[in-house]
This record gives sequence, structure tokens and C-alpha cells, in this order.
Amino acid sequence: MLAMFCVRNLIVSFLFILIVTVSTALSAGDVPRLTLQKSIDMTLERSVLIDSAKEDVVASELEKKSARTSFYPKLSTSYNYTKLNEPPMSKLLGIQAGTRNNYAWELELTQPVFTGGKILGNYRMSKLGVEISRMSEMATKQDIVLEVKEGYFGILQSERILDVAVQSVERLEAHRDIARNFFEVGLIPKNDLLYAEVELANGKQDLVKAENGVALAKAKFNTILRRNIDEPVEVEDILTYTAFKKDTGECLDVATKKRVAIKKYELMAERAKKAVDVAKSEIYPSVSMVGNYSKYGDDPDLRGSKYQDQETWYLMAVANWNIWEWGKTRYDIGATRSREKQAKNTLEDVKDRIALEVKNAFLLLKEAEKHIMVAEIAIEQAEENFRINEEGFRENIATSTDVIDAQTLLTKSKSDYYNALSEYNIALARLERAMGIIYTKGMNE
Repeated sequence: MLAMFCVRNLIVSFLFILIVTVSTALSAGDVPRLTLQKSIDMTLERSVLIDSAKEDVVASELEKKSARTSFYPKLSTSYNYTKLNEPPMSKLLGIQAGTRNNYAWELELTQPVFTGGKILGNYRMSKLGVEISRMSEMATKQDIVLEVKEGYFGILQSERILDVAVQSVERLEAHRDIARNFFEVGLIPKNDLLYAEVELANGKQDLVKAENGVALAKAKFNTILRRNIDEPVEVEDILTYTAFKKDTGECLDVATKKRVAIKKYELMAERAKKAVDVAKSEIYPSVSMVGNYSKYGDDPDLRGSKYQDQETWYLMAVANWNIWEWGKTRYDIGATRSREKQAKNTLEDVKDRIALEVKNAFLLLKEAEKHIMVAEIAIEQAEENFRINEEGFRENIATSTDVIDAQTLLTKSKSDYYNALSEYNIALARLERAMGIIYTKGMNE
């Protein structure tokens, strides 16, 4: 009788798993399965943060072009009308020397010749500003790629935990059925049956939590990808373990070469140095050439008057030199030198922080790797423990509590394993970010 009952339960369990698998496959068949690379590409294309970073690059490019125009001649024009309260008179001769109504049009061309390096310094600073904006854009991309990876592996982790919860409920249901049959024939007390039913109820609650965990992980992933929060999501299962072969020194070498934060602050230090040169330019005079063409008249059509010629022009060399401003130039130079030192100190601090970030990410990766190894062994032991207690219960030499405790231990062992596996992949993604790597499939090769 007991053997027939066990066979019947096995058949029911098999049919249940088959139905769930088929229904899941059918429901997933209508949803395109996203790969990690496709998810990254989609997010990089849609991200408003990246769009904002690109706009910053555009603004920097325009600022560079604006700074470049300072090398070229400037052309200006003006038209004015002046009405005097009375005609101007010559005091020497006592006769009229002009008209009350005066119209004038002026065209002037100014070409800088020497500015002490101010124009060139500002242009070089603007060029560095473009590169700094590009480094910021790259850093934004790397942050977003990491966010995609974390969300992607978060889905896989929650789905594995859901699978564990489903298996736990199936085992608890099978044990509850056996316990009920044993109780009906008087082999176990009612307390054992009630304990099995309570644990089954708890398992179903854990299953609901696991289902909500999957839904929340997918909603978060949709948000990262800037899709509708309720849009169906299916991702390719890549939750596996691949040994990381680089050591800390190699990781630090890669970070030194690829980490855009280092390049960004190197550029900022260089720009601060250029600012010192710009401040020093105020020590020297500025020289420019000016060409002017003017037309005059006592009526709007500028035909001249009997007191003044219609047209005049001139060429002029102009030198301006601020020889005394109460030490303003000296103070400005000192301030820019302090900012240069500050930029260099910030660069060194960034390098130290990146080295620590790489080291921390590397240690967390190795820690997760060890957790995987321990969890694999724990699963084997927990499965054997569950098998022994389950057989012992059927032979009436183990209690219902023994079976449920073994089942709980098995569920925890599997959950720990999948959590460790997910943590390892996320830790690897964070290490790649710390090293300045966006996404490469063969980085361990």
C-alpha cells in the first residue's frame, strides 16, 4: 500500500512539474529573450543620463570653437544720430563750425596681435574641456553598464530562488501527503501531521515572496532599460561560474590604463596649469591693429556736409598695458597656482581611491568564489541528509520534524548557492567597472 502511494505521488509530482515547465515555456515563447549585450546596447541607446553627458560634450565643443574665434579679426559696425541744442560755433573765429543734426556710420576691424598668451591659453583650456567632457561621458556609460549587469543578474538570482521555493513546496506537499496517510493508519500522532501542514503553509508563503522578488527584479530591470515597468522580461540564463584568472597586480595595471577617472583628473590638472599661464598673460601688454572706415552727414543718407567730409578712414596700432592694479594680477596668479596644486592633489587621491576600489572588488570576488565552493558541498550533504531522513520517515524510524528540518536545510543550501553564484557575477561586474572595462566576453582569456 505504501509503495503504491509513493508511486502515485511521484507520478503526480512529475505531471505537475511537466505542466509548469510547458506553461512557462509557452508564456515565455511570446517574449523575446534578452541577452546581456543586447540589454546593455538598449540601455546605452535610451539612457537620458548618457544623452545629458553627450550634450555636455557638445557644449564643450562649442566653447572650444568660441575660444578659437579670439584668434581672428573682429568686425563691428555702428550707426548713430546726434542732435545738438544749437549748432557748434568756433570761438576763435566766431562762426558756425557744424550742424545741429549729425548722422554717422562706422565700420571697424580689430585684429589681436599679442595678448601675452591669453588667447592661446584659453583655447588650450577649452580643448582640454572637451576631452574632460568625453571622459565624463565614458564614466557615465560605465556606471550604466554596471547597473544593467546588476539588474540582469538580479533577475537570474530571483528566478533561481523561485525555482528553489517551488521545489521546496513540492517536497513539503509530498511529505504532507505521506504524513496524512501515516496518521490515518495510526503510524504517527496528529501533531506530526499538523507540523507538516504548518511548514507547507510557510513554504507557500516563501513561494509568494519569491514570486514577488522576480516581479520586482524585472520591474527594476525595465526601469533601467527605460521600458514600461510592467513589460514582460525574459533574459538569457548566464548565471554560471567561470574562474577569474587575473591577480590584484594585473587588475591594478588595467585600471591604471583604462580607468577614465584617472584620465579625467589628469586633464583637469593640465587645464589648471594652463589657467596659470592665462593669469600670467595679464603681466604683459596687449597689442592689436585697428582699421576704421566712417561716413558722416547732416541727413540720414550720409552725404556729408559743408563742415565735414563724407568719408574718413584710418589704420591704428593700439597697445594696452595695465601697469598698476593694486596687486590684482599677482593675486590671480597665486590663486591659479593654488588651484593647480589642488588639482594635482585630487589626481593623486583619485588614484589611491581607485586602487582601493579595485582591491576591495577583487577581495569581494574571491569571497563570493569561496562561498560558491562551500555551497556546492553543502548542497550535496543536504541532499543526502534529506534522502536519509525521508527514507527513515517512510520506514517509521525518523520523525516528521527530522524530514522537515532536512528539507529546510536543503532549501537554505540551494538558496545560499544561487545567492553566492549571483554575488560572484555581480562582484565580477563591479571589478570590471573598477578596472575601467565596460563589457568584454573574453576578459579572462
